[in-house]
Amino acid sequence: MANILHRIGFKNASIDDVYRALTTRDGLAGWWTTDTKGEGDKVGNVIEFRFGTDGFDMEVTKLDTNRLVQWEVVAGPREWVGTTLNFELKKDGDYVILLFSQQNWREPVEFMYHCSTKWAIFLMSLKSLVETGKGNPHPFDVKIDNWN
Repeated sequence: MANILHRIGFKNASIDDVYRALTTRDGLAGWWTTDTKGEGDKVGNVIEFRFGTDGFDMEVTKLDTNRLVQWEVVAGPREWVGTTLNFELKKDGDYVILLFSQQNWREPVEFMYHCSTKWAIFLMSLKSLVETGKGNPHPFDVKIDNWN
């Protein structure tokens, strides 16, 4: 199994602000994709994320307020289904630290490399949303190749 891993720090932000950006429809639509349906504030909820004609459905599998948000991909590209996404939060001095992982890829296929880069772009969008109030969600994100 292969994993995508990223670490990002938020300066002058509260851990509660980051948590809300990961668990509310408005928060998620503000940094990942404007076409977001559902709420991520209860275990068992399914959130639908669309990127044009493509998309992902995530089931919220764990929530620990201001510490952890976890989703399992229940619909989407074959490579994504069954993977687990973790957003772990902690305070470190003046920073809120987010440890992100997308775990349990069956194998490190080329699409995984693409997704790792896109996760970095979207996590920077999350940073911008939390720190400035404006993110760059799809369709306003940086395009990197023919997969977008």
